[in-house]
Amino acid sequence: MTVAVKSRVEEQAIEAKKAAKTLAILSTEEKNQVLHVLADTLEEKFETILSANHKDLQAGREKGYEEAFMDRLALTKERVYDFAKGLREVAELEDPTGDVLSNWTLDNGLDVKQVRVPLGVIGMIYEARPNVTVDATGLALKSGNAIVLKGGSSAINSNKAIVDVMHEALEDTKIPKQAVQFIASTDRAATQELFTMKEHIDVLIPRGGGSLINAVVNNATVPVLETGVGNCHIYVDVDADVEKALNILVNAKTDRPAVCNAAETLIVHKNWLAKHKDALIETLKQNNIAVHGDEEAVRVIPGAVLADEDDWANEYLSLDIAVKVVDSVEAAIAHIDQYGTKHSEAIVTEDAQAVTTFMNLVDAAALYHNASTRFTDGGALGFGAEIGISTQKLHARGPMGLPALTTIKYIMSGNGQVR
Repeated sequence: MTVAVKSRVEEQAIEAKKAAKTLAILSTEEKNQVLHVLADTLEEKFETILSANHKDLQAGREKGYEEAFMDRLALTKERVYDFAKGLREVAELEDPTGDVLSNWTLDNGLDVKQVRVPLGVIGMIYEARPNVTVDATGLALKSGNAIVLKGGSSAINSNKAIVDVMHEALEDTKIPKQAVQFIASTDRAATQELFTMKEHIDVLIPRGGGSLINAVVNNATVPVLETGVGNCHIYVDVDADVEKALNILVNAKTDRPAVCNAAETLIVHKNWLAKHKDALIETLKQNNIAVHGDEEAVRVIPGAVLADEDDWANEYLSLDIAVKVVDSVEAAIAHIDQYGTKHSEAIVTEDAQAVTTFMNLVDAAALYHNASTRFTDGGALGFGAEIGISTQKLHARGPMGLPALTTIKYIMSGNGQVR
């Protein structure tokens, strides 16, 4: 690691920590005003952002990036306006900071309050998702946190342009532009430096593929809010309604195949498959879904290829899907236990007992009955923009909105009490 890289990253983290002190005392109204200014400015400057994004897309094509990757990287006027819409939605959300979660008085008269407060400084490490630059910033500022952004090199021009626009917008607001730091270096050393900057960064949030997330989780000494990849399953039970099952499958697989809440595996009860195989085959064919199946699936579904061990764990992010045939809900759950990533899992059935079994035994952040996994999203669930989807169990789980970016503080008030 070069001294220059280390020195600059540390300098930015220190600036963010100082700015966090200003954020911590702002009112909700003041923070909301800033979010609206950011939204207006992003819309006004969308052409600047698209011009920078064009450079990243051109570089991506030259490097032969996959279609799913390019989809996450690409910006349009509509997507930039969606960024702005997300900021305005966050402004409308209830501010969790300052909420009194509980309040009691001890026998000696000491008053005790448990209050939500900002985490402080958030380090955000992410890949080819320019939307994260805006979403994470909006959520951080609304919850009273400063943020240090480290996007992937593939989106370096897009992210830098977005942050430059936001810095311009912040010039005339009560939030100093130092509250939003962007590490423009593409040197891996810059990311590694964030891993160990415990004295300046309060929490790291990685968002991207499995290799990125594992690198952060395995190497960071800063506390990590772990987001996870999405090997999501749709289990079609023996008495599942055909129309519901096929509509859910199509939506979960094809609506946006490159996102983490898309379905990657279809588990289907053998008796349902025997009865409705023609409808399933036609649906797969119409939607150009390529099947990697077990022996029974390959025997039944024309064109299916035999799945190997990697297929069951694969996050395809494409129109490929793994298909597993089982003889019970318990077998479906066992398969999910072995290969799932604790992200989002769905059961399609009209059997109440099967629903209860599935909901009680499947270990995942989000579970669905007769609905698509595509709803595991902060916006879809009413959180506004999300900072990521947590698949861990401590502090936050599932789509992380504003409350996930706060911690608690105990505030005691007395009249001279001593112990």
